[in-house]
Amino acid sequence: MSRAETDAEPNGPSGLPILQPGPPTGAQPMPSVALVGNPNAGKTSLFNRLTGIRAHTANFPGTTVEHRRGVAMVGDAVAPRSIELIDLPGLYSLDAVTPDEQAARAMLLGELPGEPAPEVVVVVVDATNLERNLVIAGETIELGRPTIVALNMSDLAEGLGLRLNLTELSERLGCPVAPVSARTGRGLGELRAALAALVEHREPPRIDPALAACSSCSACPVGSAERLSPRFEWASTVRQAAVENARVASHEWTDRLDRVLAHPVWGVGVFALVMLATFMLIFSFASTPMDLIDGLFGWAGDTVGPLLPEGLLRSLVVDGVIAGVGGVLIFLPQICLLFFTIALLEQSGYLARAAFVTDRWMQKVGLPGKAFVPMLSAHACAIPAIMATRVIEDRRDRLVTILIAPLMSCSARLPVYVMVVAMLFPDDPLKAALLFAGAYLLGITAALVMAFLFKRTILPGESKPLLIELPNYRTPSLVNAAILTLDRAWVFVKNAGTVILVISLVLWALATFPRTDRADLPGATQQRIAAFEAAGDQQGADALLQQAQLEHSFVGRIGQTVQPVFAPLGYDWKISVGVMTSFAAREVVVSTLSILYGLGEESEEGSLVGALQASRDDDGEPVFTTATCLSLLVFFVLAMQCLPTQAVTKRETGSWGWALLQLGYMTVLAYVAALVTYQTVSLFGA
Repeated sequence: MSRAETDAEPNGPSGLPILQPGPPTGAQPMPSVALVGNPNAGKTSLFNRLTGIRAHTANFPGTTVEHRRGVAMVGDAVAPRSIELIDLPGLYSLDAVTPDEQAARAMLLGELPGEPAPEVVVVVVDATNLERNLVIAGETIELGRPTIVALNMSDLAEGLGLRLNLTELSERLGCPVAPVSARTGRGLGELRAALAALVEHREPPRIDPALAACSSCSACPVGSAERLSPRFEWASTVRQAAVENARVASHEWTDRLDRVLAHPVWGVGVFALVMLATFMLIFSFASTPMDLIDGLFGWAGDTVGPLLPEGLLRSLVVDGVIAGVGGVLIFLPQICLLFFTIALLEQSGYLARAAFVTDRWMQKVGLPGKAFVPMLSAHACAIPAIMATRVIEDRRDRLVTILIAPLMSCSARLPVYVMVVAMLFPDDPLKAALLFAGAYLLGITAALVMAFLFKRTILPGESKPLLIELPNYRTPSLVNAAILTLDRAWVFVKNAGTVILVISLVLWALATFPRTDRADLPGATQQRIAAFEAAGDQQGADALLQQAQLEHSFVGRIGQTVQPVFAPLGYDWKISVGVMTSFAAREVVVSTLSILYGLGEESEEGSLVGALQASRDDDGEPVFTTATCLSLLVFFVLAMQCLPTQAVTKRETGSWGWALLQLGYMTVLAYVAALVTYQTVSLFGA
């Protein structure tokens, strides 16, 4: 009898042989523990539960494939221990095909340069789809590393009436089995105890002779399906031995819901309603935290300003740093609400149905079914979306998907959308949600049209149909959604904040220098300032003086030089500067406008939107008319304006030619569409 079997509790709380945790080990280095499993097995949810917010995203050495690492506490309160948990990309078997699967396999086998193999492995298995998930479990166990199987969604399996003999399953697998629910947190205490014991004793699994026999078949020089066939037979045998009841509850409710949600017509309608409801939710609940952030930055400016001597340093800190960064962070609540809602939809199983109902539209324009995942990811950020196109085997299909992915409305565009929508419909959540949804729909439509054109011109060829697994409907976990939201929000703040801070400082310098004295201004301007003073309007005189000084600054001269190019789109020189600076990163336009329209001025509403709504041109007419706002919205829906995305496009395609083509067609498309929008709306006097 092995030591593991000696220390086990044969009749633990869940019927599982649980190993006892070892004694504290002092200052030993943290052992590495890898999470392995099929896609949709709940691996990342379990990772979030075990690590909480103690995690970060990184690339595997020598690759661009991302994974998450975090510190988890295992054992119990008496003998806690820290481990490094690694969330590997999902894979169905070690017979890896895509780059993500190959990176996970290489990490598991210790083949990555400078990256040792994980010391302990946790195989996450979906209890409701036991047979299919046991294939990767069997391959992992055969590696001989200390292994534990986390039987996730055990609560859902019980709900279906599925009764599992855990002792028999553990015996067949040759390693401990821990039933858990990453959604509710049930069973995590037992899993932590079992992990602590396994980390301490490093007991290798006992390999079933039937499983070992699969290895000889794996060496056969035949196709992938034939090589895996013996493993499927072994998995089927293990499942039959572990399941005590042959009859389980039907999927009646799943079938009923899918008759509507996966219907080719009704499903599209439901998808549109879900997206509309999501945007209404965002605009209905985000106003309060936005007001708090706005008030916080206003308080910061009022508090820090008096502490600094009057002059350039005060202007730099208050008007450059605080105004620039605050102008973007104020929109963080909407971004978090969007991420949170999408996380709930994904966990519930609905997003897979959305992919299913939209697939037929993608096929009509020549996009492969596998392009849906990158296009969906692009709504968070185009960079991981372009990297995700590596799941597409055909090079032409992959190039088309890369070229159109940045047309999806990413999180960097959200501050611009929110700013424009807030100017047009500040007190009407329904109209605001419709316009917001319209911006998303415009991006999707433009992507499909461009894909259609690319597939019939420079990248012709037939696409493959979508093969997708529709998971069971599940109750989403608010905790997991919150952790995911915080993670993505932090990435947004870190990435966008750094760029915005640098550009805000540069822009402040360009807007401040060269300094122009009142005596150096044109005579007509000096007379207008004097007229304000004579009328007792000192605030108006100061505003006109600052406006004149801004026009004579470097940024003013640059803006007035490029303004004729953007004038047909309805943009003045300040908006033109915003468009130019945002070619590095889209969201910078908000901080740019915040600096140019808010520098030294106080709007009645005390906010950027209020300042923009109150801005007037030399003729006293509003700068941001309905036509200008819609033109600006259309331009930012369709324009590239993201240098990191361009760099990733070059890296993934291997040529600057494709990156320049992407930049060129999107810029022309954005300009023409914005021009048509402005001129058309202006005809109606809006």
